[in-house]
Amino acid sequence: MKQTAILLMLFFFMTSCNNDETEKKSWDYPETKKTDVVDEYFGTEVPDPYRWLENDTSPETEAWVKKQNEVTFSYLESIDFRDDIRQRLKSIWDYPKISAPYHKAGYYFLYKNDGLQNQSVLYYKSKIEDKEKVLLDPNKLSEDGTVALAVTSVSDDGKYLAYGISRSGSDWKEYYVKEIESGKVLDDKLEWIKLSGVTCFEDGLFYSRYPEPKEGKALSAENKNNKIYYHTLGDDQANDKLVYEDPAHPDWGFSVGTTDDNKYLIISATESTSGNALYLKDLENEQSEIQKIITDFENDYWVVDHIDGKLYAMTNDDASKYRLIAIDPENPSRENWETVIEEKDFVLRSVKYIGGKLITRYMKDAHSVVKVFDKAGTYLYDVDVPVLGTVYGFGGEKEDTVTFYTVTSFTTPSSVYKYNVKTNTSELYRKSKIDFDAGKYETKQVFYESKDGTKVPMFIVHKKDIELDGNNPTILYGYGGFNISLTPLFSISRLIWLEQGGVYAVANLRGGGEYGEEWHQAGTKLKKQNVFDDCIAAAEYLINKDYTNSDKLAVMGGSNGGLLVGAVVNQRPDLFQVAVPSVGVMDMLRYHLFTIGKVWASDYGTSSDSKEMFEYLYAYSPLHNIEPDKDYPALLVKTADHDDRVVPAHSFKYIATLQEKYQGDNPVMIRIETKAGHGSGKPTEKIIDEYADMYAFVFDNMDLTPEFDD
Repeated sequence: MKQTAILLMLFFFMTSCNNDETEKKSWDYPETKKTDVVDEYFGTEVPDPYRWLENDTSPETEAWVKKQNEVTFSYLESIDFRDDIRQRLKSIWDYPKISAPYHKAGYYFLYKNDGLQNQSVLYYKSKIEDKEKVLLDPNKLSEDGTVALAVTSVSDDGKYLAYGISRSGSDWKEYYVKEIESGKVLDDKLEWIKLSGVTCFEDGLFYSRYPEPKEGKALSAENKNNKIYYHTLGDDQANDKLVYEDPAHPDWGFSVGTTDDNKYLIISATESTSGNALYLKDLENEQSEIQKIITDFENDYWVVDHIDGKLYAMTNDDASKYRLIAIDPENPSRENWETVIEEKDFVLRSVKYIGGKLITRYMKDAHSVVKVFDKAGTYLYDVDVPVLGTVYGFGGEKEDTVTFYTVTSFTTPSSVYKYNVKTNTSELYRKSKIDFDAGKYETKQVFYESKDGTKVPMFIVHKKDIELDGNNPTILYGYGGFNISLTPLFSISRLIWLEQGGVYAVANLRGGGEYGEEWHQAGTKLKKQNVFDDCIAAAEYLINKDYTNSDKLAVMGGSNGGLLVGAVVNQRPDLFQVAVPSVGVMDMLRYHLFTIGKVWASDYGTSSDSKEMFEYLYAYSPLHNIEPDKDYPALLVKTADHDDRVVPAHSFKYIATLQEKYQGDNPVMIRIETKAGHGSGKPTEKIIDEYADMYAFVFDNMDLTPEFDD
């Protein structure tokens, strides 16, 4: 979940409309078979009548999915303005997009999308002023755009590009190698790789992978026995050299990389989404052993690079908001660590070593601040950030004196800047041209009080001339988990909501990383209720401050945010008119039994940990707290058939239970996307369709009709 780069939304609905609005609507949901499966947890019996839906490849489940989608899409197709929404989305989506160029091995690499291409294309060029040439176009790897480029690595000699692709949104990756200048794809093919990068080294590459799963279980079975390998170009994967494994800990995962000078191999071992062990191997000495610098999982350690004989690393060890330390590989024990940049009052997010300087990206009240230090850690100056937004980039090689970065906000598409490291000057390199007047909108940040008195920040975006009459349609979005921070980012899909006078609010709930590890831990395990309380308080703030009312308020979230939505609508269904939980973790008693679910235990705990932990999870688990006497909002659940991170069984069992128990008039539906996964790599066409369906569902259930210019 933590890799989850950015989270993309899918939405699911089911209904049948009655044109007479004075009569009660009826929703002809498919009948879902119930069985007598019962589990016992510390003396408590817990029925699980829809356990059979966990078998996502069975003909019975496939038939159920088909019937659910038939009802959902029948309802969606009946909404008159659904096609108008889709056409407007397609219109504003159609503008050129470009990433910040990245310098490596004599080339500049960047991604471009002409506008409506399903996947962005990787380009390269020798000089920044040259015209870009296509290096890899994922759109040519499938007819429907469902094959996505996932990871890349360039060899130090600039000859090869190693790259990973994902099919239909799955976390499983296939790795290939391509000659950059000739365009020839080599015969090398590596499989059964998940949540691993790839690092070119000499005449091959480092990576980690899992054993091949049993037939039919690739998308649901637990992932165990991760191992690190070295692959020699031209060889068969079966002959890859085992670099590291730990049979005593089959649930551990490993990531691998090298320092920029190829002096050291860096191995990170994880047992959850928080904390990692850190191992080291001297690549210049073939006889060297793997050296274990950190052996526990109490803190995070991210190696920046090897600088003047020291490993510079970011860590939250003795620094909740992170600091930069220097580790001597010859004397790596804690007592010999040196602090290069002290912890500050705001969170250190990244450090890049470029042109002899340390470019640091901080997060202050959930937006970016960029500061530059010399390599000894002496502060030099800030890099000006023109908007209340988020900054990414500053990639390249340590000798470079020019680098690139992007700036974005809720209403500003990514603008790429060229930065001179020597002079601390920036100039605009590329700016997106889009059919949207950002000047008509404003973003404000407020701080509201949660149930226990904690101050929680929230961004609110809307038209400048908004009237606070308590009647504005509003979307509240949240996540609250896994140390992930919600910062101002541009989303094309959101523009249609803002154009129609909608308010968009993002609450920075506890459990995230907005204020460091303490903020994260305040929303985990036996403190998870804080996250739900923060979200509920955000909804109450929006209502009390006359932005909206409960008949015009929707709550949304994906993945861990889907869990958030499921929990808060169980606890306070009266606050919301619409809820959209996407790819959510809905069964808190069994989540750890599928794919990589066990690594989420650092945030959630598991139902087998203790009686106390079981009872806590059972008390808020969205699946287990649906009650027939509650008046639920209209619910559009979203999942996908290839989601092998949060398996679709979570959403399947949740909606089956909701359709069984809910007695009210609102539609409670599921939209199940095919040939798609947890979100990443989804083709543009599918994304537009999903958002068109979602907004149609929201507007329709708020009894609003969007207006569009002819």
